[in-house]
Amino acid sequence: MIRRILFLFAAIVVLIGGVYAYAHHVWNPLPAETTIDRIVVEKSARRLSIFTDGKKLKTYRIALGRNPIGAKQEEGDMKTPEGIYKIDSRNPQSAYHLALHISYPSDEDTARAAERGVNAGFDIMIHGIQNGAGWIGAFHRWHDWTAGCVALTDEEIEELWRVTPDGTTVELRP
Repeated sequence: MIRRILFLFAAIVVLIGGVYAYAHHVWNPLPAETTIDRIVVEKSARRLSIFTDGKKLKTYRIALGRNPIGAKQEEGDMKTPEGIYKIDSRNPQSAYHLALHISYPSDEDTARAAERGVNAGFDIMIHGIQNGAGWIGAFHRWHDWTAGCVALTDEEIEELWRVTPDGTTVELRP
């Protein structure tokens, strides 16, 4: 009986360790000298791909805003924008593990919102998991949870942060 309990305990420890390793592993890590020039987010596929000179280097699975269908229209709509933007700054002290700021809203986004008498919103980022919750790893992708941002695991945003210069084009597709 003791042997069965010890075996069961060991099996549970191995299972938990395996799940944790899977949830935090960066598959096919990019070489240290890599630099990208384009990020393409395909919202419907929950996919972020990175490119250099038109060549796809890697694809990540992502989570989006809680209301992901359609383009962002106004502040608080929980939608992820659609369009072509740039990485215009970065925040290493974000409430989420590292944050690459997307240049949303564009002048066109602001004008469209103003026509409707609303604020277009702001502070759209590509970021990791909320600080203190990084243990969840890849399981954060089970549902869309951001306020309109694009979310990766902490390990993935660390890699993306390293290879993405400010000024990188970001295309957010439906």
